[in-house]
Amino acid sequence: MQKLIAIVNVIAWGGFWAFGYLALSSDINATGQMVTAAILAAMGGGLGMLAFFWLVRHSEETGYAKRPNRANKRDDEIDTYGEVTRNVLS
Repeated sequence: MQKLIAIVNVIAWGGFWAFGYLALSSDINATGQMVTAAILAAMGGGLGMLAFFWLVRHSEETGYAKRPNRANKRDDEIDTYGEVTRNVLS
């Protein structure tokens, strides 16, 4: 499954760049071609991002990649300062 998602990722990003170029380089008078290429480029970019995020999450879960370094809040900090639940400026 991971290899299939990786192949989808590569094809989706390739479609993003190819159709993005076609959308940007098409004739100004050919708006139908430009819009179609832009929509296909957006779909390729969206699918590429989804596949990439799935691959990152899967590789962290299986131990292939290290998890990002994030600080964990201690329980006494939460008790002392509380959780921030709203915007302070509003």
